[in-house]
Amino acid sequence: MERDTIRQEIEKLREIIRQHDYRYYVLNQPTVTDDEYDALMRKLQELEKNYPEYLTADSPTQRVAGKPQDGFPPFLHFQPLLSLSNAVEEDDIREFDQRLQRLLNQNQAEYVVELKIDGLAINLRYEEGILTHGATRGDGTVGEDVTPNIRTIKTIPLRLLGDKIPQVIEIQGEIFMGKNAFNRLNQERIAKNEPPFANPRNAAAGSLRQLDPRMTATRELHLFVYGATLIESNLSPITHWELLMYLKELGFMVNPYIQLVSSIEEVIDIHRKWEKKRKQLEYEIDGLVIKLNSLPDRSRLGSTSKSPRWAIAYKFEATTEMTRILNIEVNVGRTGTLTPVAVLEPVNIGGVTVKRATLHNEDELKRKDVRIGDWVLVGRAGDVIPEVVRVISEQRTGSEIIFQMPSTCPACHAPVKREIGEAAWKCVNINCPAQRKEKINHWASRDAMDIEGLGEKLVSQLIETGLVQSISDLYRLKIEELIDLERMGPKSAENLIKAIGQSKTRELARFVYALGIPFVGSHVAQILTNHFSSLDQIIKASEEQFLIIDGIGPTVSQSILNFFSISENLHLIKELKALGVHPTQKKKEKSVKPQEFFQGKTFLFTGTLSHFSRKEAEDLVVSRGGKVVKAISSQVNYLIVGEQPGSKREQAIKKNIPLLTESEFEEKIQSDF
Repeated sequence: MERDTIRQEIEKLREIIRQHDYRYYVLNQPTVTDDEYDALMRKLQELEKNYPEYLTADSPTQRVAGKPQDGFPPFLHFQPLLSLSNAVEEDDIREFDQRLQRLLNQNQAEYVVELKIDGLAINLRYEEGILTHGATRGDGTVGEDVTPNIRTIKTIPLRLLGDKIPQVIEIQGEIFMGKNAFNRLNQERIAKNEPPFANPRNAAAGSLRQLDPRMTATRELHLFVYGATLIESNLSPITHWELLMYLKELGFMVNPYIQLVSSIEEVIDIHRKWEKKRKQLEYEIDGLVIKLNSLPDRSRLGSTSKSPRWAIAYKFEATTEMTRILNIEVNVGRTGTLTPVAVLEPVNIGGVTVKRATLHNEDELKRKDVRIGDWVLVGRAGDVIPEVVRVISEQRTGSEIIFQMPSTCPACHAPVKREIGEAAWKCVNINCPAQRKEKINHWASRDAMDIEGLGEKLVSQLIETGLVQSISDLYRLKIEELIDLERMGPKSAENLIKAIGQSKTRELARFVYALGIPFVGSHVAQILTNHFSSLDQIIKASEEQFLIIDGIGPTVSQSILNFFSISENLHLIKELKALGVHPTQKKKEKSVKPQEFFQGKTFLFTGTLSHFSRKEAEDLVVSRGGKVVKAISSQVNYLIVGEQPGSKREQAIKKNIPLLTESEFEEKIQSDF
């Protein structure tokens, strides 16, 4: 066989296999037997083995590749992946509809109704039709890059199908594990004396975060897609329904039960139906997602800092089970808030053993009239947080005990205070040990300073032994002080000190979030650090300076001002600086003098760049006086070619357009300095 013929044969086999994958996973209409499919795959593997020069990363044979990883690098989403606001009551859904009609000045709105899959949100990036990145949602702005594991999931195409492939697209969806696969996995784990997963969602999340992609490949994970960001594309769908149909054409699984409706009453009827039928599905769902169909109207409505205004999660009533309250305890949070918690006779709810449930606050406790000794219905709010739903008052015997909130803090015995208009009692002692413990736990958490190995039990040990009394004490710890702690040998102590040291240069947004300023979550921290270039600027900012920032309202702004008006908080920051904690700020692109090479010329990119993101490279061209276009034409002066280039390369050669490799592009950029 001539080499050209061999290359064509390999490409033909790949395309045949991709089409069979599409028919099997997306259309659910297989046209070959498993044996016939396996024979095609074996033939392709043999050809690629004999002719490795034709092996490409998007080949169906390359789903499981690479060595175990040391960890997961961060991935910056092109657009923030916001969470959805929730509703359970029908009236809340009607209010959502009325609010949209009012804002849009319309009498009726069209919605797409989707099943809310109980899994793990994921963001996939494709460049020139090739899968380049797969990342978890993370904090919505930055996720974990789990690309090697994503590639092992057969319902995720490595190369997009069809002839309408965008240059760059990010696709959002939910990775999940079916009920049967979940049961099989747990049976295998029990047989190996490994702890079973509590539910399919946890199993999917644990499977996707395996450091070894070969382990992920053994787990039966699937993906339903529900959205996309067209970053570079000639397409511009005007409805969400049209977008979903387009994603299906590209080779993705779209849930078959999506519906297009023209009234909110239809939405409510669909919700009632699925609340009864949800257990008949082969995968878990915890509600519906209601999305405005018109994409232009979505743009008009926009989003808050937390969620889009044009969508809402219509949750099912929480699954409930009956159990008895053995006691009521009070927890103290990092801001001093006292939260009553019911201690329960253990009960299994949705595959999770629940021993404690929140009672929220004193008002809620009194409203539900919860007493020690009561029989109660317990559910998991949003199928996540255990809470007491209601008391079964007919089971009362008269021996139940009415609970009174304490007048002093249960951790430090300082007075507690309840502000007018607030639901919570708070401990006024800023040196309260319970608050101190929760502040340190928050500081070390994954979305904050991400100190690996510093969990809640170890934090308790450090406080109880007197080694740590404040956040700053973490950075004074020495290996010899740690090795005598329970379950802490020399190697563990060394690793912890190393992890604490690595946290000294975390991004400023993480540092701001880690400070624990009330109402400042990770997303708001990112907004602040995008606006201000240093911590000192945030500390010195006025209320007016905060309020001009999109996403910062009066409550958040007042909370920030209050936090930095407290001398103890400023002293902590000063201590941390003295101990070498210097959070880093993302560098903003310098404005550079246009260079003669780029000035007035038109550039086009193809393939994946290894040292720049596509946007970074384009910004470098534009800042030097050049122009970037998205499609090949006679106006293009240079085509910059990365790894795995698309059809633009061949088109450029035919039109005699000069090509630049990435290294040549870098040389041109660097010569500007």
